[in-house]
Amino acid sequence: MFPNMFPLGAGQFPTLPVMPVQAMTQQATRHARRVYVGGLPPTANEQSVATFFSQVMSAIGGNTAGPGDAVVNVYINHEKKFAFVEMRSVEEASNAMALDGIIFEGAPVKVRRPSDYNPSLAAALGPSQPNPNLNLAAVGLTPGSAGGLEGPDRIFVGGLPYYFTEAQVRELLESFGPLRGFDLVKDRETGNSKGYAFCVYQDLSVTDIACAALNGIKMGDKTLTVRRANQGTQQPRPEQESVLLQAQQQVALQRLVYQAGSLPTKIVCLTQVVSADELKDDEEYEDILEDMRGEGGKYGKLVNVVIPRPGPNGELAPGVGKVFLEYADVDGSTKARQGLHGRKFGGNQVVAVFYPEAKFAQGEYDG
Repeated sequence: MFPNMFPLGAGQFPTLPVMPVQAMTQQATRHARRVYVGGLPPTANEQSVATFFSQVMSAIGGNTAGPGDAVVNVYINHEKKFAFVEMRSVEEASNAMALDGIIFEGAPVKVRRPSDYNPSLAAALGPSQPNPNLNLAAVGLTPGSAGGLEGPDRIFVGGLPYYFTEAQVRELLESFGPLRGFDLVKDRETGNSKGYAFCVYQDLSVTDIACAALNGIKMGDKTLTVRRANQGTQQPRPEQESVLLQAQQQVALQRLVYQAGSLPTKIVCLTQVVSADELKDDEEYEDILEDMRGEGGKYGKLVNVVIPRPGPNGELAPGVGKVFLEYADVDGSTKARQGLHGRKFGGNQVVAVFYPEAKFAQGEYDG
């Protein structure tokens, strides 16, 4: 009736299209080869995500399927800021689970199993846990629980000036209370700061207060990004507002210190110690000079004390209102900075910062 429908010889049957074995295997293993990546920045795209995860997988020794890129496909939902990243193998996807919290384009991202992941099926396809020998330190991560730095109250602190020391970052964060865990992420080769840190407070109720107070403030030429590492920023509750205000005032005081100078030098500059009027009278000026020599000498060998004065007719010269203490070594100046900063002189709270030695040597006091 339809002679050309199946042009087959006697006893032959039509050959139905068969999916290649490799394609069937890929389809069956896809749920175990994909990872969910959440919290992506708006600038992320398929190419940047694929390149990044291929590079970090290589860096940590997570590539087990031979040479080449571990990532074979990326799907991004820009509206909801997440991606599905498909790996070549089940084992590589499991290794990628160790990358939870890694910094991508300046922000920590969540790395999870997708909702269609089937643990019982996956168990037969390959390892379901990351290889314990991955070199996570190569990308600034630590395996497992990092000294109390896990959980929903872990805070990400980004945008730190690279010259900030651990002590300075801790001092800033501890404006809100003692820390249970702290990690300033450093480059494995150089030991230098990578410009971001993680912390957890002993009192978890101050987590959102610290985030609200610190996020967006300028430190030198940088702007801090401070938020919960694993979720969006929450606003402090009304009963926390007074604590927030007090903490913001403390942070504002410390900003003056960090913006003016954080790298230790032999020179310490004090402000809010003297007024221009106090410096006009010769006798009073000598008394202040003597007081500063005595006070500064408590912290180390003091080489010189400079207190700029107004001109003969009362005109303000550069540096009036500041006191400069020159020490024989950085050890003395560091102790002086720590000891004098925040002290009360004449009812004023002193701000002590390091001052560039070259500018001081040239008599430039207006920095």
